[in-house]
Amino acid sequence: MKKSTPAISPGPITLDVLGLSLTTADRARILHPLTGGVILFGRNFSDREQLLKLTASIKALRPDVLISIDHEGGRVQRCKKDGFTPLPAMGRLGELWLTNRKKASATSYPASEAIVAMQAATACGYVLAAELRACGVDFSFTPVLDLDFQRSGVIGDRSFSRDPQIVFALAKSLNAGLQMAGMANCGKHFPGHGWAKADSHVAIPVDERPLKKILNDDVKPYEWLHLSLAAVMPAHVIYPQVDQHPAGFSAIWLQTILRQQLAFQGVIFSDDLAMEGASVAGDVVKAAQLALRAGCDAVLICNRPDLADRLLAELQVTSAKLLSSRQRLLQLMPKFSGLNWDELQQQAEYVQAKKLLSQLQLI
Repeated sequence: MKKSTPAISPGPITLDVLGLSLTTADRARILHPLTGGVILFGRNFSDREQLLKLTASIKALRPDVLISIDHEGGRVQRCKKDGFTPLPAMGRLGELWLTNRKKASATSYPASEAIVAMQAATACGYVLAAELRACGVDFSFTPVLDLDFQRSGVIGDRSFSRDPQIVFALAKSLNAGLQMAGMANCGKHFPGHGWAKADSHVAIPVDERPLKKILNDDVKPYEWLHLSLAAVMPAHVIYPQVDQHPAGFSAIWLQTILRQQLAFQGVIFSDDLAMEGASVAGDVVKAAQLALRAGCDAVLICNRPDLADRLLAELQVTSAKLLSSRQRLLQLMPKFSGLNWDELQQQAEYVQAKKLLSQLQLI
């Protein structure tokens, strides 16, 4: 009797692929049992047909692997042509909220000034998710929950607003749009990257504020979104009044505050371990181990295939940690099939969402 091949379950490493189609090395990495996700970048997209072939080839190897992308709108949108809607930066939605509030204060109608901005956020979330899902992408690392203190160039208009209440309301609305298309959400960058000026891609940001200030301001969107958050990505920022480690490597931030105080039950992804902000944690293997011990369920390693290979070869993960990470990661998989592109163009909800965004001059 022929022995069956054991099924591979998703592991804690999310990694990227080199180009527009899979190489032999890409395939080997995806098939590795420690791999649980593939993240796509702009270099992996030329047109919709190519993207659909790429995602289908990944799923043919590993149906359980979560195919993700950074697709927020504005300057962080990986797919920008061949029919993909050029979505606005989320700061435009915050501006819309404030513009409508000023208009409302000059008229007699009640405090419903936020409704248009929230509807626009839902429309953005739906269009974003539905278009990606039509091309085989499961998940996007969005929304940004950082507050815009007018200090961080890397965050800037990726943030909805300086006001945590506006960030909460618009993120909740955007998440509803994602959910309509069957896509989960990921709030980032916990507890907040808006105050630190340095860009964690190329430097090690430090936020000197006290814990009470951060909890009463930056953390509020996470607290208020609560069970509606499916995933969280911590910041590569050091908050020295709380811990010497960046948030993504800190058990204080991830377990004591996020898991216990905020009762977050979803997936915790590390930010990219190849970023400069992660360098304080040591080499890539030490950084991954520290992130997983601190409370991350999955770690990202991007744009460095050499480091991805080392991580796959050397990372040691306990069976208990593997099991808990797998259970959480599987919850991010879409619960139903997305429409194909032609079907999507005829769908009433999609057509109405794009019409609203066009009327508001957001697209």
